[in-house]
Amino acid sequence: MEMISGLLNRVRRAPLSLVIGSVLVFGFVAVGLLSLVWTPHDPEGVNVAQRLLPPGTPDYPMGTDRLGRDVLTQVMAGARNSLLVSVVSTIVAVVPGVLLGLAAAGSGRIASEWLSRITDIGVALPGILVALVLATVLGPGNQAAIIAIIVWFVPVVARVTIGPARQVLSREFVEAAFSYGRSRRYVMLRHVLPNIAPLILVQASVMFAAAILIEAALSYLGAGAQRPTPSWGRLLNEAQPLIDIAPTLMIFPGVSIMIAVLGFNLMGDGLRTILDPQQASHPTQAASEGDEVVV
Repeated sequence: MEMISGLLNRVRRAPLSLVIGSVLVFGFVAVGLLSLVWTPHDPEGVNVAQRLLPPGTPDYPMGTDRLGRDVLTQVMAGARNSLLVSVVSTIVAVVPGVLLGLAAAGSGRIASEWLSRITDIGVALPGILVALVLATVLGPGNQAAIIAIIVWFVPVVARVTIGPARQVLSREFVEAAFSYGRSRRYVMLRHVLPNIAPLILVQASVMFAAAILIEAALSYLGAGAQRPTPSWGRLLNEAQPLIDIAPTLMIFPGVSIMIAVLGFNLMGDGLRTILDPQQASHPTQAASEGDEVVV
C-alpha cells in the first residue's frame, strides 16, 4: 500500500505537460507496435472499386486513397515506420555524441577547441541537405534517412554535452577525485556523465520529436521511405494532388505527425521540470549560458 500511495503522490506532483506528453507518446508507441501484429486491412491492398471513399464509411473509418487503400491502416503502419526511424537514429546518435562531448570537455585546450569547432560545423549542416546527398549516393529509403539523422544528431548531442560537462569538471568533488589519483576517463564516466545524464535524457526526448519531423519531411521530398513502406510524409506527398477532391487524405497523417511531435516535446518539457527545476524556471538564463541546444 505504501508503494502504491507513493506512486500516486509522484503522479499527482508530475507536471501536466509530462502527463499529457506521456499519454500522447504512449498512444503513438502503442499504435506503432500494434501495427506489427494487426491492421484493419493490408497496407498495400489495392481496391480501385473503393477508391476515394470519405471518412466514416463502413470498414474504412478514415476513408480510402486514390487506389482504394485503407487510410487508417496506412496511418498505423506509418506510425511504425516513424517509431523505427526515430528510435534507431536517436539511440545510435546519443552514444557517440555524448562521448565526443565528454572528450571535448575533458581534453586539453587545443584539442578541446578543435573538437568544439567540429561540433559547431556539424550542427550548422542542414539535416535535409545531408539526407538528400545520402539519398543520391545510397538511394532513397529509410537507410538514407536514418544515416542522415544520425549524422546531424551526433554533433547536436556533443554540443549539448560540452557545456554542462565543463561545469561539472569545475566542481570541487571532481578536483578531489583527481587529487586521489583518479584517471580522467574514470572521472568523466563515473562523476561527470551521471551528473549530466538528466540533461541528455531531456535532449533525447526532444530529438525523438525532431527525428519524426525529419523522417516525414524526407519521405515527403522523396528521399525517405519508399513504397511499399508506408510513411506519414509519403502519405502527405501522395495526397497533395488530391487536396481539392479529398482533403482528409492530408489531414490524418498531418494530425498524426503533430500529435507524435507534440507528445515528445511536452514529455521533454515535463522531464526538464522534474530533473532540472532551476533550469526550467530560468530558461532564458540557461540558453544564454549555452547549456542546452534544442533541435
